[in-house]
Amino acid sequence: MAQHFNAFSEIRKESLDIYNRLHSIEEDVSFVNGVHDAYPGLPLIPNLRCGAWYTDSSRATDVPAYFKSTDGHFGNWGFNLRRSNLHLISVVIENSGIVLVDSTRSGKRIPDALSKTIPIWCSVINRSILKRYPEVDQKEWDTSLYTPPTSVSSQEHDQISRRLDEWADALASSSFDLPKLPCPLRPFWITPATSSFPKFDNGADSRSYLPVICVSASKQVHDGAERRTSGFSYIQGSGDDHELWGMGLTPQLFWSHKDRLLSTPRADLPELVSALISSSTSKSSSSVISPASRSGKAPEGISKVSDRIFLSTLTDVEPTLPNPPPLTAYVLIDEVDLPGPSADTTIPPTSPTETQEGPAGTTPEPLSSSSTLQFEIPGGKKSQTFFLHHVLPTALPFIDSKLSSGHNVVVACPSAKDLSVGIALGAIARYFDHNGVYVGSKAAMPELSKQTIRTRLEWIIASCPRANPSRTTLKRVNEFLLTAEHLRR
Repeated sequence: MAQHFNAFSEIRKESLDIYNRLHSIEEDVSFVNGVHDAYPGLPLIPNLRCGAWYTDSSRATDVPAYFKSTDGHFGNWGFNLRRSNLHLISVVIENSGIVLVDSTRSGKRIPDALSKTIPIWCSVINRSILKRYPEVDQKEWDTSLYTPPTSVSSQEHDQISRRLDEWADALASSSFDLPKLPCPLRPFWITPATSSFPKFDNGADSRSYLPVICVSASKQVHDGAERRTSGFSYIQGSGDDHELWGMGLTPQLFWSHKDRLLSTPRADLPELVSALISSSTSKSSSSVISPASRSGKAPEGISKVSDRIFLSTLTDVEPTLPNPPPLTAYVLIDEVDLPGPSADTTIPPTSPTETQEGPAGTTPEPLSSSSTLQFEIPGGKKSQTFFLHHVLPTALPFIDSKLSSGHNVVVACPSAKDLSVGIALGAIARYFDHNGVYVGSKAAMPELSKQTIRTRLEWIIASCPRANPSRTTLKRVNEFLLTAEHLRR
């Protein structure tokens, strides 16, 4: 028994070793590059988060995918409108197909995101095209569900198929723009065990489908690990859950320093990773540069409201710049861990400041009005209560006042996916009409319901695909907008 336990502990230790992980990723990257070489005309797209480790930044597009394995888990299948990935359709049309990259840990050859979530996506979109564009020839339009038979049983395939029309109806009746496809989408799968890659007609006009090539980057190995003669243990799906093994390393840092990381001896690697992370953090905190040039990703405007509201991560905005963009206001929200008794205290929003330009060479003077509203909210159970009772009641009137004075508003949180989306959603639902025109609080309030709030969320996701607010955040926004103040919990 003790011997078995020691063997298990040794396997786990190997699996979490950063040297093993990075060299395993390098092996998988070579395979992914070989697949892309076979389809050089198709964009290489990482499925976040894991796929970013396997797609060379010099090859991959800057348009990631957001397919979640949970939407393909047994009994939990679905086409989630909050993760619609419709931004990929124009990429598929323009290039006559795409190559999507993901990976999975031991136990599977293909992750559920590739074997089920993406097949569901393809079939639902194909069916929705028929509903949106009745002129399409239904007899010639393939709406079938295609799944890899080695990963999805016939029973599970049939169970998923029964739900497809329901999901297609929801997409077709949504507010999302759905570009007309020249021919249906169809998924294909490639793994390291694939003996020959699928071949497609060279002429896009002659194709009867648009290929969505799903690449599972990692080799399936027994117990998830396999020793290599070059001095490391190969770990299947090494890019998964990098918080457990990466010591703070991210895919972006890995690709920026790949050669140096892979040439460093095992014993020296943790020290190098620590130094790279420290250097990156130091540069980020001390730089005084524009948001777009810090990470290459500028705030994303919501086109349905004429880009009056933007979403961004906190690291991509720097509102305290000496020369911020004109007529731009900021709402910044961050979660902080408060030790001890202070974790139960209410944190007021940071006192905001606004600056205006004075004569050349002078220091900007603070004004009584503010261009930046900043919140630090307690993490854990307290955060959503604080979000409902303090953040939304403060942030929404602030946004309204800025919009009414001609400002655009950037709302930022650590991920640009959750809390910032909740604030933007509340503001758009309350201060913009059904056509996306700003009417403000002084006009008659738009009639609000869960459906109208859901439609406003679709506006946001259409322009900002990474937006993916939690159910709890959406519940708090609905509660704030639809429930009288004295009834809010």
